[in-house]
Amino acid sequence: MHTILGAGGPVANALTNQLINTNETVRLVSRRPVTFTANNVSWEKADLLNYHEVATAAKGSTVIYLCAGLVYDKTIWQQQWPVIMQNVINVAKENQARLIFFDNVYMYGLVNGPMTENTPYNPNSAKGEVRARIATQLMDEAKAGNINASIARAADFYGAESKNSFVDMMVLDKYAKKQKAQWLGNAACLHNFTFVPDAGKAMALLGQHPESDNQIWHLPTPPSVPGKELIQIAAKVFGVEPGYMAINKFMLQLAGLFSKTIRGTVEMYYQYNHDYIFDSSKFEKAFDFKPTDYEEGIKMLVETTYQK
Repeated sequence: MHTILGAGGPVANALTNQLINTNETVRLVSRRPVTFTANNVSWEKADLLNYHEVATAAKGSTVIYLCAGLVYDKTIWQQQWPVIMQNVINVAKENQARLIFFDNVYMYGLVNGPMTENTPYNPNSAKGEVRARIATQLMDEAKAGNINASIARAADFYGAESKNSFVDMMVLDKYAKKQKAQWLGNAACLHNFTFVPDAGKAMALLGQHPESDNQIWHLPTPPSVPGKELIQIAAKVFGVEPGYMAINKFMLQLAGLFSKTIRGTVEMYYQYNHDYIFDSSKFEKAFDFKPTDYEEGIKMLVETTYQK
């Protein structure tokens, strides 16, 4: 049984669809109901901060995916993430289940050059410090032979049904509405983005290949391009002019006065005014996986999510 803790988010949903398509038995676990119309899927309510609820919901699992997303607040992350990680580690041990943790790149901090699976942790944000702590917490258990676990990291993503990612919200949704796009930071800097359906497929592949355990994987992501180039690609697909407004750190700080979520983004601004080069060649070679290129991904979203 494949159990998804923190079901209902963009990557968790993409993973669920992949597991359904490969006829795996899937259990979705979250605080709020998540519905998929498939006979091989069930849902259990659990708060990941409550060990007993998690243990009950995940009983009988062979593979556990931790895909939870917390409120974008550093204090909540500091308080809750270590508890959640320890609960999930303990439940995986009890079930002798493999554990795959869906993660981001905050623990690397500002990297001069490509981010690879071997990049040392050097966070320069409070959220990055939390991510470094829980990643180490998990992999220390794997190194000690107490658990079979892996970390699946993605770059900033796009293609969320909820349109709540940076590119979805500030570029694609704007162009779908014939409005001017917005770009966070310096549009001349390199940046790459993981396509949500690719992340779901890749997570499912890790779940179906035990030989991938006990290591870190960067999920398949196309090469970095200047922000201006991605804007031009999106404008071409939507048939609009590639107009955009750059959002600098001061503007972000001002907006943060009125929004706690935006305020939480300010410490991550370094990712958007420096080159951001996420290297997923290890996964691509191991699984012979070609990431969806940006034009193809955006065209797919126009057909499924956006209306011209």
